[in-house]
Amino acid sequence: MRVDLLAGATYNPAVMPSPVPTILVFDSGLGGLTVFAEVLKARPDARYVYAADDAGFPYGRLSEAVLAERVVIVMERLIGLHDPDIVVVACNTASTIVLPHLRERFSIPFIGTVPAIKPAAQTTQTGYISVLATPGTVARDYTRDLIETYAAGCKVNLVGSRRLAGFAEAELAGHPVSDEDLLDELRPCFVEDAGGRTDVVALSCTHYPLLLPRFQALAPWPVTWIDPAPAIARRVTQLIGHPVPGHEADENEAVALFTSGAGISIALRGALQAKGLPVVAVEDMPLLVG
Repeated sequence: MRVDLLAGATYNPAVMPSPVPTILVFDSGLGGLTVFAEVLKARPDARYVYAADDAGFPYGRLSEAVLAERVVIVMERLIGLHDPDIVVVACNTASTIVLPHLRERFSIPFIGTVPAIKPAAQTTQTGYISVLATPGTVARDYTRDLIETYAAGCKVNLVGSRRLAGFAEAELAGHPVSDEDLLDELRPCFVEDAGGRTDVVALSCTHYPLLLPRFQALAPWPVTWIDPAPAIARRVTQLIGHPVPGHEADENEAVALFTSGAGISIALRGALQAKGLPVVAVEDMPLLVG
């Protein structure tokens, strides 16, 4: 494992004390940082491993069989290295495909991320909902089943963006795209006809809340944006409890781990440190697709 230390941080997973749980937050890239931020608020005392499978990013390009095999292999390595008490799969694509495989293979609890269709249906006043997701999430039966179960009485507009996850990664790395490019992806979410107009947009890729301030500024009209991260954080505390009294987490009890590290820049290191991840490590796990 290659370890890149920031601001004098130290990291040795073999000797780090563990009076509190270790929480592994997993994503294909940087989108899961939106979930990590909420879980960190709920359990500021915990140890954290934020794992980005950047060698496999983006997951939408992989077949379901390849993706399932990939995530199980990566997870086996991560669990062996860090022995987490709970794993948050902060990726809609991976959650809708791989969670059953992970729960069958490992005994620790897994929390997934699914399109926030139920809260969107509970929030809308007009009945017009847009679900902004990746094309894979939009196409899956899982998403359509959620619509039939929780939003059958709504007009649900499924919007699959091929570019937004990459835009979010670029934003965090210090290379934001133009407003025009961002608006091209956002515009299909906004539907207006004689019956009403969109008033709720469910952000159904964890990358997308990284761009939320720009979404809000560019939106043709105000809407409620649904981010699933707070609900995931609540679920974490339901499963492993609330903070341990009297324990203050050391700033070095958090690591951002990448499976490639090819895109790690000075700007990204700074962004990770600002989000509570002072240590950057690379555990090389190349994607092998035969």
